[in-house]
Amino acid sequence: MNTAEYLNVGRLVGTHGVRGEVRVYSDTDFPDVRFAQGSSLLLVHPSLKEPLPLTVEKGRPHKSVWLVKFKEWDNINQAEPYKGGKLVVLKEDLAPVNEEEGEFYFHQIIGCTVVTTDGNELGKVREILPLPANDVWVVKPDGKGKEMLLPYIADVVKDVDIKERRITIEWMEGLD
Repeated sequence: MNTAEYLNVGRLVGTHGVRGEVRVYSDTDFPDVRFAQGSSLLLVHPSLKEPLPLTVEKGRPHKSVWLVKFKEWDNINQAEPYKGGKLVVLKEDLAPVNEEEGEFYFHQIIGCTVVTTDGNELGKVREILPLPANDVWVVKPDGKGKEMLLPYIADVVKDVDIKERRITIEWMEGLD
């Protein structure tokens, strides 16, 4: 399997109940679309040679995860072997975004270089934490140093240039 063809949308972190429902940690900005009834996802797991197609029967947010029931699984024994697996979609199955309004895909942001408005390079975005108030971008410095947590808010993030893979931020006290 060529992982470059796929986008991660979630991770199976456990089961819920005995009827095949699973707990999914969302890796997408669009969990309400990806885990909606009728959505098609692919399961990638070390025990599988090829991705396993799954269809969402129902999905709902629950605490910090999504509870998802797939049509293909009727009980806990069918879901249990795939804990730790990744849910993916084909890259061409992207949900529409409006970049003019500041909407981006996670995969477009991860790996971008972060610089301040006065030209200091801070590192690259390593991960995105989707939190209730706003997303937080985890920035890893190029050398040694502590990771920074950047809130994705207008006061901090001034420009996102996807083509140049460059994000410009306004440095504020408390970011370090």
